[in-house]
Amino acid sequence: MIKNNEKYKRLIRILMVMTLIAAEMAIYYVVWRRNYNRRMEVPYDVKGNYMIAAVYGIVIMLFAHIYGALRIGYLRRGNLAYSQILTILCSNVMMYLQITLLVKHFYTIVPLLAMTGIEIVLILLWSVGVTYIYRKIYPPRRVCLVYGDRPISSMMTKLHTRTDRFEVCEMIHISEGLEKILQLVKQYEGLVICDVPSSMRNKLLKYCYGESIRTYTVPKISDIIVRSAENLHMFDTPLLLSRNTGLHVEQSIAKRLMDIICSIVALSVFSPIILCTALAIKAYDRGPVLFYQKRCTKDGRVFTIYKFRSMIVDAEKDGHPIPATERDPRITPVGRIIRATRIDELPQFINILKGDMSLVGPRPERIEHVEKYTAAIPEFKYRLKVKGGLTGYAQVYGKYNTTAYDKLKLDLMYIENYSFLLDIEILFKTLKILLLKESTEGFDDTDSQAMLQTDFRAGQEQKEKAENNF
Repeated sequence: MIKNNEKYKRLIRILMVMTLIAAEMAIYYVVWRRNYNRRMEVPYDVKGNYMIAAVYGIVIMLFAHIYGALRIGYLRRGNLAYSQILTILCSNVMMYLQITLLVKHFYTIVPLLAMTGIEIVLILLWSVGVTYIYRKIYPPRRVCLVYGDRPISSMMTKLHTRTDRFEVCEMIHISEGLEKILQLVKQYEGLVICDVPSSMRNKLLKYCYGESIRTYTVPKISDIIVRSAENLHMFDTPLLLSRNTGLHVEQSIAKRLMDIICSIVALSVFSPIILCTALAIKAYDRGPVLFYQKRCTKDGRVFTIYKFRSMIVDAEKDGHPIPATERDPRITPVGRIIRATRIDELPQFINILKGDMSLVGPRPERIEHVEKYTAAIPEFKYRLKVKGGLTGYAQVYGKYNTTAYDKLKLDLMYIENYSFLLDIEILFKTLKILLLKESTEGFDDTDSQAMLQTDFRAGQEQKEKAENNF
């Protein structure tokens, strides 16, 4: 069924998405004509009203792209609905601003609120319907997984959470030999490649490409660097250019300007919340309002990060960092609220305005974490090619249980594929993850312990394997 319908997959997705957008445009068309068009000094005619509906459709497409709301089949039903609802909320805010400009005064928002409620109901029904239809047409893909000497329990756990997309039918270790692996691959619709040596991986990729077998490859650090390379055609042999210098000068200037403008606006807009939070912290235990900590940013430079204090005074009185747990008794009642709502991060806009941090970038880490991770993963220092950020690629695309090594890969994907538009996209996507408990933070001691345990197990397995072969 999958192979027969594979060539129609994009078309089916487009039709499903356009059906929803067309319905939303029709609803907005009616609301606009009945409630807002006549409020203009010179109301639009039929063509003008159609143009307004078309603008609404374009805005929806823009936010749908940012929030991944078009990814039918990739997102779970609930996540798809959530992404579509965020899309509609942002789109309707934008359209109210447009209405205000056209009508030339703030007119009632009630019709748009009613429209939003109708659209949310429509989205919920649509998400259930299209997900059901899509899964009927494209059931889980039967795949084989090939792996190397590192433990794959984490990857298997992740694959098992997406049984709607994958059915891992068989696993095979590289020690079984290339010939046996290729014979096995023929029986399935896809191949998952996890931590396989480059020489064997290249042969597997070429074979699957020739046989039109889909592959899912866990990237190595070098893969991420090569992915961002530029194509050079200086002669008849193609070259891939990796500049490996971080951001260009013009990119750094544009990024800094955005940081300055956004931090000033944020500090102004959130000033009432900042003031109330400071008063609440002070009133609770008379202790200091802010929490100071040394962090590392670009090129290893150390700076002092500012956060609202969410724990009791002297929570780390011994001088050793102690990661906070979900029900940590050191967290104050005020602290629980500001941590849950991310209000404790607001003082970092001062760091951004000073130039210590950026709005978007890898999370700045403690000095001891940088030293520990660099010793275990030499590539960790690559994160320091750009300033640390308030939010970042790893925070948007990672989860609470994302491994330290995978967080590093996500940060490097941001650095190697940086663009001004990517920063804007990450800022909008940050709004989405604020409400998700599974969103990731930076690295911590728990990551470090898990990483070291993983490396220890991998070393033990390799040692036992060598002894058995001997």
